[in-house]
Amino acid sequence: MAIPFVLSLCGAALGQQTSFLPDGSGGLGAGFDPASPSQQPVASSHLFWDRENRLLFASVAASNTLDFAVTYSNLRDGGRELNPVTRLFTGSTATLALNFVGETAGVMGVSYLFHRAGHHRLERLTPIVDTCISGAAVTYGLTHHR
Repeated sequence: MAIPFVLSLCGAALGQQTSFLPDGSGGLGAGFDPASPSQQPVASSHLFWDRENRLLFASVAASNTLDFAVTYSNLRDGGRELNPVTRLFTGSTATLALNFVGETAGVMGVSYLFHRAGHHRLERLTPIVDTCISGAAVTYGLTHHR
């Protein structure tokens, strides 16, 4: 729920504007340096699929997999899901798994949007925050298992 709000503030908060036009132009869009005399887009400081992002996304996938396993185990043993969004997907194992796969893909997608917009700190922070949240959920689930 907070991700759209954060996305709407990123350009203003960091003093950068992003372009949401389909052709990618948009005047002072992402990667555009108005001080550049040639008015050419500025290259990204790194590739999206660099070593650090691959490791971060692997940690997201691992923590979400572990979160799925703990959640499934707790639900099977009579527990209940506390996250109201995830609770919508607890009707079957397949929909619960789909929820966690979607979360992983969503984190990667948001991170990619930050990368494209030139917000590289937020690009790296997104998977770190998700891994921490999933880790906290796993810890809570293990300590409060029925």
